[in-house]
Amino acid sequence: MIRVHHLQNSRSQRVLWLLEELGMPYEVVEYRRDHQTLRAPASLKAIHPLGKSPVISDESRDGRVVAESGAILEYLLDQHDPESRLRPLPGSAAHERYRFWLHHAEGTAMPPLVMRLVFSRLSKPPVPALVRPLGRLFAKGVEQQFLGPEIRSLRAYWESALTESPWFAGESFSAADIQMSFPVLALAGRGGLEGYPKLQAFLERCRARDGYRKAVEQGGEFQIN
Repeated sequence: MIRVHHLQNSRSQRVLWLLEELGMPYEVVEYRRDHQTLRAPASLKAIHPLGKSPVISDESRDGRVVAESGAILEYLLDQHDPESRLRPLPGSAAHERYRFWLHHAEGTAMPPLVMRLVFSRLSKPPVPALVRPLGRLFAKGVEQQFLGPEIRSLRAYWESALTESPWFAGESFSAADIQMSFPVLALAGRGGLEGYPKLQAFLERCRARDGYRKAVEQGGEFQIN
């Protein structure tokens, strides 16, 4: 039994999706974000010192705790996907692509998207009202000079990658697509897929999968607020 410490509207939705694809039994322990700060509750620190999600505990292995979404996906695949149904065989060209996208999702894709989200909140509570106009100007400058061009470059790169095959690692769906779904959903939440048909079709294919739908039923779909 895998216990998923699932934070509302977070990366842990991908862990639920992978578990559904693997057909594994799991238990969801839900946590709610602070309404003002949107941060995870302090109770998550009782599971892992960083107090962040996703985190899993593997009850079949004395409650072993694994954190970080990429590490969790690889751990689950190592333990429960001996037939390599959700990752290409090592040594193949598809596996090289798989490994790249698995790490690209968090290493390169998410930082500018998270920065955009953070800067977008500089003009909203709990930022003091007197400071919000300055925050709005600062955020606008960062968006124009850095975040906008960086995200456009990333989006074009992803679109180009999906012209070669329907999935990021090749012709077959893999855990790399589960990992990449998060930044694509983050863009979609702000209308950022307009004019990018390959990315739109990718997201439609993801949402059409039984594993995805079941994961959403358990933990909800990620949404940008």
